[in-house]
Amino acid sequence: MEDGTIVQMLWDRCEQALEALAAKYGRFCHKIALNILGINEDAEECVNDTYLSTWNSIPPKRPSVLAPYVGRITRNLALNLYKQKNAEKRGGGNLPLVLDELSEVIPSDSSTSAMLEEKEMMQQISDFLAGLSPDKRKIFVRRYWYTDSVKDIAQQYGLTENNVSVTLNRLKKQLREKLSEGGVEV
Repeated sequence: MEDGTIVQMLWDRCEQALEALAAKYGRFCHKIALNILGINEDAEECVNDTYLSTWNSIPPKRPSVLAPYVGRITRNLALNLYKQKNAEKRGGGNLPLVLDELSEVIPSDSSTSAMLEEKEMMQQISDFLAGLSPDKRKIFVRRYWYTDSVKDIAQQYGLTENNVSVTLNRLKKQLREKLSEGGVEV
């Protein structure tokens, strides 16, 4: 079923839209949640919450492409659940490793001035991603947005794990340099 049809069904409050949403994006959302949470039951809970949040947000929102829309909802819900359940102590997910990798590049200062500069930093990161080749951008986003493991990324793109790791390290170095040039202290 096409995204536009599913969105229209959600807009019209047709409950079959949730079935269509689950059929088309259930596995996608589950993978995002599982990568962050590491526990299947928590991931399933998060996916169900995604359906409810999507139902509640359409209307008034009317996304033309559902994958990034529901992916972002799932990711945000999973991150919130991760914080709530303190999954790191429970040994789940790729999130602690991914956050540790990025901590070398992105500052974690939570002062008021840092919050004001956050928007500018996000624009610099967007510009950095826009300047990458599509393959490198996909690797970076799969790792640091979807929190895929290096092994999964390597399998998905037909690369070795070492190749993916080296690429990610080089991209982190380039991002660090771009942020430093833009005035962000790393």
